[in-house]
Amino acid sequence: MTIENFADMNRQSLDGKNIRVGDAVAPMNIDLTHTIVASTAIASMDFMPVHHDKDYALAQFAPDIFLNILSSNGFVSRFLTDWAGPEAWVKKIAVKLGVPAVPHQTLRFTGEVVDKRESDDEWIIDVTVKASNDSGDHATGTATITLPK
Repeated sequence: MTIENFADMNRQSLDGKNIRVGDAVAPMNIDLTHTIVASTAIASMDFMPVHHDKDYALAQFAPDIFLNILSSNGFVSRFLTDWAGPEAWVKKIAVKLGVPAVPHQTLRFTGEVVDKRESDDEWIIDVTVKASNDSGDHATGTATITLPK
């Protein structure tokens, strides 16, 4: 992960009135490394050895250490806010885990707007979310974000 991957916080958020059902969420790729997998587990206080000890993970029949669910959800949140902008609020993430996300693979995030509605002061946008790697789908589901009017 390099600094170029991070959203420019000086940019404007998307305008909810211009978002349409069927719009694609801008894709995001993360090249996973042992450091990213282990450090995100530690940052979320998940000390299970399968997230930082390769020998232990292999003994559990995992292909390598692998991303934990909190980190997967965190990356889903980042995927959405990188697309929608700094004023977006992630209200809900509901994903189901599939194949493990392991080092030396790219985690590819895609999504699509499936619903949009408005309240008095914000736009409410529902999207599908998918994070895939070379082994298949790592996380699939839906999310809801809001943007101010």
